[in-house]
Amino acid sequence: METLKKINVQLTRALLILAAILAFLLCFLVVTDVIGRVVFNSPVKGTTEIVSLTIVVICYLQAGFAIRSGGMLSVDMLVSKLGPRGQSIMSAIAALAGLAFFSFVCVGSFEGATHAWLSNEFEGEGALRVPVWPARFILSIGTFVASFSYFLMLIENIFTAIRNEMPSQASATH
Repeated sequence: METLKKINVQLTRALLILAAILAFLLCFLVVTDVIGRVVFNSPVKGTTEIVSLTIVVICYLQAGFAIRSGGMLSVDMLVSKLGPRGQSIMSAIAALAGLAFFSFVCVGSFEGATHAWLSNEFEGEGALRVPVWPARFILSIGTFVASFSYFLMLIENIFTAIRNEMPSQASATH
């Protein structure tokens, strides 16, 4: 289990770094587009298409880290009133719900990704057409990593419930 956790930590951090690099590069593209539009009356072609696909990529690359670090929204007004076992059980149920949701999205998105690849689907018309399949496959990969993160949380919370311990509080430093 510890090996799987270490793999998950390294993988989610690497994907987070990749997302940050993409966001940084996207800033340069947008600034270049604005300067080109205002100063030279010639925007960078395809900026809209690249930005729209890259935003999706950035979001799904970060999903696993957000889950692992405890960055997902949670309301614990009622759960905090329960004992250690009850809190662990509720955390396990929440992890199961997250696992189910991201698993469904992962399975559902894979067919669209393969279709986009096989049919050579592009976004945009004219001077720059951006292939859609990389973003669709990254969506599948990101939701798989998110599912895996929730699976590890589920197993961990089941064992903490059995031991009658409080669920571990996720933090970005672990």
